[in-house]
Amino acid sequence: MTRDEFKEHFAAIKGALVAEAKARYEMPAHAQAHIDRMLEYTVPGGKVNRGMTVVSVVESLRPDLVRTAEQRRSVAALGWTIELMQASFLVADDMMDSSITRRGAPCWYLVPGVGKTAINDSLLLLTQVDLALTRYVRASSPSVVAALRDLLADTTYCTELGQLLDLTTQVPGADIDLSKYTLDRYKQIVKYKTAFYTFVAPVQLGLVYCGVTDRGTVEAAKRVCLEMGEYFQIQDDVLDCYGLPEVIGKIGTDIQDGKCSWLVCQALTRASPADLDLLRADYGKADDACVARVKGLFKRLDLQAVFDAYEADAVAKIRAQIDAVEDERVVAVLSGVLGLIYKRLK
Repeated sequence: MTRDEFKEHFAAIKGALVAEAKARYEMPAHAQAHIDRMLEYTVPGGKVNRGMTVVSVVESLRPDLVRTAEQRRSVAALGWTIELMQASFLVADDMMDSSITRRGAPCWYLVPGVGKTAINDSLLLLTQVDLALTRYVRASSPSVVAALRDLLADTTYCTELGQLLDLTTQVPGADIDLSKYTLDRYKQIVKYKTAFYTFVAPVQLGLVYCGVTDRGTVEAAKRVCLEMGEYFQIQDDVLDCYGLPEVIGKIGTDIQDGKCSWLVCQALTRASPADLDLLRADYGKADDACVARVKGLFKRLDLQAVFDAYEADAVAKIRAQIDAVEDERVVAVLSGVLGLIYKRLK
């Protein structure tokens, strides 16, 4: 399935969700228009790698499940459940971080006429995950649908807990406590906030849909996905600092927000007493001069070179883990996912 076909299926799902809001839930025209606009703005504009991973898993393991038009709609709908989930997280996260842009456009809450309505929109998106699963995914049995629903619910909770860990690393309004910025804390945040919904869930949704129950294969794939999730988030942290907004589609705010990012954790392991004083004074400040000084410190510590060395080691480890998976079809899927993120620029 091409990305274009995958996105065409979203247009049909969106239309059905809007129509259902009218027919089943009695939503008036202005509410229907808002839902339609919100879905179009927040869901399909990204790389859709998560949804396409679901499709790729099914195509690789069970090509017999993507032959007819109805089968392809079902698999695409399963892929769009994870994209709807991501949209929900991003809409909320952008508000919490006071972000400015997302995917090269203003964040949804900054779009004229939206504002705090975006809070409710993030909840609507999350509910539409289950609506899409219930209405449009045609699995082999009710037990498979139930397992898919449980997986999506667990993934949602894992991500919410990861966001909680991220947001509570520092008390809002309090002075930065650098002792909390440790790699162990960082890895826990990343595992729950990023790895589960970005890598573990898309692969496992495909495995469950295809009826793969071998515990060894499932657990091996999960271990690989968790490693890829950590690598992906570290890439994201580096791009937040060094990436060009016109390329990555957003203006990085990790320094201003005082995030427990990989870069600051690495800086703290290499910082001199003077460097620590700089971080205490400038990290977490929404001031251009403060941000510039922190970035200057990262440059002096050559954290880009530190990342390059980390990336080489991490990718070698991930490839070794992939090669150890016994099911060659799953090996091909995981290798393809790694290929999507290796050396990415956005």
